[in-house]
Amino acid sequence: MMEPEEPKLGSSLLTESVKEIATTERYFQPELPVIDLNKLLSEEVKGSELQKLHLACKQWGFFQLVNHGVGMKLVEDVKRGAEELFKLSMEEKKKLWQKPGDMEGFGGTLGSKEGSSDWVDLFYILTLPTHLRKQHLFPNIPLPFRENLEDYCIKMRELGIKIFVLIGKALGIEVRDIKESLGEGGQSIRINYYPPCPQPETVLGLKPHTDGSALTILLQANEVQGLQINKDGTWLPIQPLPNAFIISLGDVMEVMTNGIYRSRMHRAVVNSEKERVSIATFYGPGWSDSIGPAPTLVTPQTPPLFKTIGVADFYKGYLSPQHFGKPKSYINNVLKIQNHLTPT
Repeated sequence: MMEPEEPKLGSSLLTESVKEIATTERYFQPELPVIDLNKLLSEEVKGSELQKLHLACKQWGFFQLVNHGVGMKLVEDVKRGAEELFKLSMEEKKKLWQKPGDMEGFGGTLGSKEGSSDWVDLFYILTLPTHLRKQHLFPNIPLPFRENLEDYCIKMRELGIKIFVLIGKALGIEVRDIKESLGEGGQSIRINYYPPCPQPETVLGLKPHTDGSALTILLQANEVQGLQINKDGTWLPIQPLPNAFIISLGDVMEVMTNGIYRSRMHRAVVNSEKERVSIATFYGPGWSDSIGPAPTLVTPQTPPLFKTIGVADFYKGYLSPQHFGKPKSYINNVLKIQNHLTPT
């Protein structure tokens, strides 16, 4: 006698155990590299930490920097001052507002002439060299934040130079050449304030972009996650480590390293319940200097991929309506030498 056939209630795909998957790396997203500045500075020759830096710059264009040597009291004072800056009354903010045709001060997204859907307020200011500061802005930043920001600017310049020298070391560039390429050095700071958004899935804090600087040193003022990096076509959320800076390489670094290191797309998302504040310090060659591939990196086997151009001309083109807001548009369509096109 045949056994009655059991009813089939559907079928399922054969899969691995979720427990097994959870214990494999495939389940986890790759983590942003962490670089220890103390270890880097203690290496007399090219050691493991310098190799780690090289791979972080080459494969990610981003890394977190720990043991960076910037005093935590100053860092906390700057965080607090940045948050308080956006709590000023509108009457006080208007004294520091962007003027027509100018990018500095309180306002919306940089370079936007037709408005922007970016869910962010910002305060942007040129900080170094000091003679380029707008007299109606920096001297009118409320105390004690102004004094703390002054100290922070100097520390960020020192840190930026150290990172430049170490990147040069990783690529075999002489320290002298690195410092000559920087010249006086130019620095600006942008403080971003992302208010809570009732429908965070419908907007971005900042749209996908690459930075126009050589280096960006990012400090997050609170614990709300927002930065995302595009890695191999996937947007990865980045959780800042305590007492760390997030370092990103900009378009200028891509040009200076002759395409060995490349700027990477990133964006900011917003939170439905909590505000987010970040402080981005941009650093690169001085206004009167030039931007081009480092001479050490140009050989018959590795010809220049980019033209050399004055810093002022670079940013004039970078911020022009036909290129601003279009990642890498300027360096790919204007600076790249057409005989040596490479995919980016």
